[in-house]
Amino acid sequence: MVAVGNEGSAGWLLVIGAGLLGLTLSPIAELLIVKRLTRLGGRCTLPVRITTATLTGVACAAFALRFGATLGLPAFLFLAVLGVQLARIDISLHLLPNSLVLILLLGGFFLFLMPGLFSKQADDTLRALLGAVILFVGYLILALISPGSIGMGDVKLAAPVGLYLGYLGWSQLLYGGLLGFVLNGVVTVLILSRKGRDKASEVAHGPSMLGAVVAAGFFIL
Repeated sequence: MVAVGNEGSAGWLLVIGAGLLGLTLSPIAELLIVKRLTRLGGRCTLPVRITTATLTGVACAAFALRFGATLGLPAFLFLAVLGVQLARIDISLHLLPNSLVLILLLGGFFLFLMPGLFSKQADDTLRALLGAVILFVGYLILALISPGSIGMGDVKLAAPVGLYLGYLGWSQLLYGGLLGFVLNGVVTVLILSRKGRDKASEVAHGPSMLGAVVAAGFFIL
């Protein structure tokens, strides 16, 4: 369901504004990350910066289209900005910095408090917290059973991913959690077909987990 479908020009202005906000915040977020996390190296190349900003803008616009002018929208805009940065880092360095994952978790939680406190959506906020715990524990169990298949960075990222999926609903939490593995499997097959079996270990799981949140928000009811 598209939230702005019946809001006319005001709704589309929100979508465009959200997209422009994403384009603006992306390079700012990158600069802050480079400044605070020097171990990640310097700034990425210009094509990567343009791609990252574009994806952030598209994600912000898509979330505005999906949720409209609701109190839950800021949390998803925050996810778009920081989530794309996390995906970029994971793809290039196979690393999900603990500080960024924690910021995504805590920032998402506090932003979800707004609809919980002011729009009588306390049940959604509570479900988000339960979703964070459930997906984190699920990933942790899988990592303990098969240490080579899931890294601890993915286990930690499961908490904020579960937070957002849980806020969306129980169905989104279930199918979104599974979808992360499906997307990662598809990416792995594509890499195997193009680069060979020795490149399969280079597939980052984090982007698939984050992409599953976007997919769950739009396609899972």
